[in-house]
Amino acid sequence: MLIGYMRVSSDTDRQTTDLQRDALLAAGVDDRHLFEDKASGARDDRPGLKSCLHYVKAGDTLVVWKLDRLGRSLPHLLTIVAGLRESGVAFRSLTEGMDTNTPHGELLFHLFGALAQYERALTKERVQAGLAAAERRGRRGGRPSVIGPERLEAIIAALDGGTSKAAVCRNFGIPRSTLIDTLARSGWTGAGGVKSRE
Repeated sequence: MLIGYMRVSSDTDRQTTDLQRDALLAAGVDDRHLFEDKASGARDDRPGLKSCLHYVKAGDTLVVWKLDRLGRSLPHLLTIVAGLRESGVAFRSLTEGMDTNTPHGELLFHLFGALAQYERALTKERVQAGLAAAERRGRRGGRPSVIGPERLEAIIAALDGGTSKAAVCRNFGIPRSTLIDTLARSGWTGAGGVKSRE
């Protein structure tokens, strides 16, 4: 069975799904099997898409007018299509001529996957280069500490006085990971100058 999904970015009169609806109906989708959203593609809460993905079952084909109607980004699109494939549902995009039922469509899907992986690797590389450049200038990346200087002084005094990290976390109401990260940033090495292994 062919299931259609349509989306426009807003619910104003200027944006309608008429063009998409006509294309999907011409492709053989039954009017009763059309799902639609009037929301930005960047939004996660798209009830039409959610209903559509719950409705399709193995052997069905989800049809869209254009790829950008389905996913908010290439990785998001690939995640949806991969989920469909795992459920035995094919995917077809009319404008791009992509159909995972065909060898050509399968190749396109794998090419998109490789591009998304390449994009993630480039992003990671840029972030690491930016952090390294900031560190060379004496700035440290990452989230700012949630423990203020006065509180940190009290924590270090407690630790130097023999209080365990578990007790400090309980007494000061902070997660252990926050405490460890803050102590590492402060350069604290434990009582007597020996780095704590606790």
